[in-house]
Amino acid sequence: MSSLNGATLLITGGTGSFGNTVLKHFLTTDIAQIRIFSRDEKKQDDMRHELQARYPDYAAKVKFYIGDVRDPRSIADVMPGVDYIFHAAALKQVPSCEFFPMQAVKTNIEGTDNMLHAAIEAGVKRVVCLSTDKAAYPINAMGISKAMMEHVITANARVAAERGDTVICCTRYGNVMCSRGSVIPLFVDQIRAGDPITVTNPDMTRFLMNLDEAVDLVGFAFEHGRPGDLFVQKADACTIGDLAKAVQQLFGDTGTRVIGTRHGEKLYETLLTMEERLRAEDMGQYFRVSSDNRDLNYDKYFIKGQVQTQADEAYTSHNTVRLDVEATVKKLLTTDYVKEQLEVGGEIPGFRL
Repeated sequence: MSSLNGATLLITGGTGSFGNTVLKHFLTTDIAQIRIFSRDEKKQDDMRHELQARYPDYAAKVKFYIGDVRDPRSIADVMPGVDYIFHAAALKQVPSCEFFPMQAVKTNIEGTDNMLHAAIEAGVKRVVCLSTDKAAYPINAMGISKAMMEHVITANARVAAERGDTVICCTRYGNVMCSRGSVIPLFVDQIRAGDPITVTNPDMTRFLMNLDEAVDLVGFAFEHGRPGDLFVQKADACTIGDLAKAVQQLFGDTGTRVIGTRHGEKLYETLLTMEERLRAEDMGQYFRVSSDNRDLNYDKYFIKGQVQTQADEAYTSHNTVRLDVEATVKKLLTTDYVKEQLEVGGEIPGFRL
């Protein structure tokens, strides 16, 4: 992204898996500064020391800010001089949000609104927000909070467009393999301990993308986004049962135990609803869904309504390209985490390639 040359980029939730991958992509480019905004001082300190050790010539480009998107003052304080924002701060764990839904509201909905208002006031040029497949036809608190977040994004994008300053758009993607709190590191840990892999439902399907693909999706939205646009990558999927078998092929077979679904889990995930798919523009590897720009003139609803309101089917992990076990193994091998864990494979019971 050549437009980042000489620019200042802010990453909210920047100490997470996404933020670390963005740093890997952009740290050694001509970007002027990357600001990491998060509330965890320990993770910031760990990231700071790793950067100083691995990238001594570039570490000074990264500036760390302690704060919380829930606190409007702290997010406003980080904005002066920011050109672009990748908004990744969120509560993402489905069970946690089920038990503490108001915490999801405060971070995912109110926090996003705080960030966007601060960005608009500061004249930030472009904001890309990160959402999740769980926001499409949501059934759990995390998905519902992310769905509301998307509506907050659309509303703020409309305001920003009217002022002619900040362009705000959104990405939505499925499971990012090996990200913090995801299932693959859990499987590896269970195999290392000699325990059976715990599978909720082997017939569940999930989208699969690696962290580099997540950054590529955000980069595509950054380059092509118009106010209120939603971008989705065409992603492969597999069953949880095949994912477990693929991990076992790489790290050893310690058996499988089916434990049943967790709070708020779906049988399959949706990246585009039927309503969105009707409006989706195929851009090759990605879909773009333009913002619904109808206003509050209700004559359009009662006199000039739409005849067709949805496509024949949604875009889901059930009807996308389905990977078998061998293809899932190849997909796993595209992740840094799996490659790093294989380097210490001698410690893993029953390890084999």
